[in-house]
Amino acid sequence: MSEDTALPAPDDWPAVREWRKATRARLIDERRALPRGVRTRTAFTVTSALRASPEWFAGKRLGFYWPMKSELDLVSFVRSVLPELAAAALPVIVEKQKPLEFWRWTARTELCNRGVWNIPYPAERVLVEPEVLLVPLVGFDAAGYRLGYGGGYYDRTLAAFARRPFLIGVGYELGRLPTILPQPHDIPLDVILTEQGRIELTAR
Repeated sequence: MSEDTALPAPDDWPAVREWRKATRARLIDERRALPRGVRTRTAFTVTSALRASPEWFAGKRLGFYWPMKSELDLVSFVRSVLPELAAAALPVIVEKQKPLEFWRWTARTELCNRGVWNIPYPAERVLVEPEVLLVPLVGFDAAGYRLGYGGGYYDRTLAAFARRPFLIGVGYELGRLPTILPQPHDIPLDVILTEQGRIELTAR
């Protein structure tokens, strides 16, 4: 668990933004330094927790992510549950500072590698609006708020959806923070899964 001191005032957004930037960089460095065995065990624990809750996915449209910067790799899990889903989809940045689009993905989908962060995405644009989202975490707190990469893409996307999807945050326990100093634009998760299993969220 990461310890952070000297938190800025929650209503001082410039100071909060700088604190988040420094905390984000530190957590990503710590995540990248994790031994391969820890990553493997964490992925197994998180995948097991997901498999133990089939009601989250059965017959639903699932949005997930292609891992980067040592995020948990759950692509194999999604591939294994494809027969149970209505659809699976990957996020695509179609324009900077705009909501993400989710494009349909199958085990045979051809991927391009020319995204904003050079992340693979489907070559064909078939729009899907997810009912469930697997959301990667850099950091998180017990109220269910997520520290991401600072681009605001997930918050803008969730605000644009006609119906809010069920949000499952997945990450490493090292990302646990006393608070991320949530702001009005931050949207809390419904569930968080780490190598310690399912985390009970105080705001839920």
